Amino acid sequence: MKNIVSDANTKYNLLQLENKVCIVTGAASIRSIGYGTAELFAAHGAKLVILDLAMDDQIAHELTNHIETQIGKKTEIICLQCDIRHSFECDKAIEMAVSHFGTIDCLVNCAGIVKSEGMLSITDEAYDLIMDVNLKGTFNICKSTLKVFAEKQSGVIVNLASLAAQRGGGLVGGSHYAASKGGVISLTRSIAREFAPMNIRANVICPAMIETPMLDGLSEEQLNGVIAGIPLKRVGKTTELAGTCLFLASELSGFVTGATIDVNGGIHIH
Repeated sequence: MKNIVSDANTKYNLLQLENKVCIVTGAASIRSIGYGTAELFAAHGAKLVILDLAMDDQIAHELTNHIETQIGKKTEIICLQCDIRHSFECDKAIEMAVSHFGTIDCLVNCAGIVKSEGMLSITDEAYDLIMDVNLKGTFNICKSTLKVFAEKQSGVIVNLASLAAQRGGGLVGGSHYAASKGGVISLTRSIAREFAPMNIRANVICPAMIETPMLDGLSEEQLNGVIAGIPLKRVGKTTELAGTCLFLASELSGFVTGATIDVNGGIHIH
């Protein structure tokens, strides 16, 4: 008799990223969206390349051990230090990833910084730093990865922007932060349009109030005030944001490109 369960598992892959090589930036902190995404991807069979400016041997060892402990199995992970503000460092990291794994299938760009300050208080240096990391850095790592994707005629990019880009700040980041993340939305759409004929997809996620170190600067009173305005009446978990990344990185979203996905608990319904 035909094995119906086996056939179903073949059609509906329970491991959505089995043997896919996925790059995740900004994942050095275990409390980060990047880490949560890396862990979930590993659980779904991905081979990981984790990039972070703060990466060193100790962090790499701790990340690998933590991921393998959480998912209950060994996985293939390489961790590289990379300052995405510099295109040559992005090129080098991508070359090392390809040299190690032979290819790249997906990029999830979670690297970013935030600062909350009024527009009249923003110095040239503060503006340049936010833009260099959040927008230029995203451009650099996407460009380096797209060189590989264009050659193989396939690939997936998932970029993280922010609710701040949609509503004009007002929660955590200042106007320079909102502007940088607005640029990420436009950049992602441009990539989606230009590279779609090459079977390359690009989508962007706009999260809000996810439980990460970015919320540490808020007082309990400020945080409770924000939560009161969220229809779901809580902040989001990194695992919930990671689930959206998994959907966009996998074939579950095979006909989705150029989309902006909200992960905000309903605080901005538009």
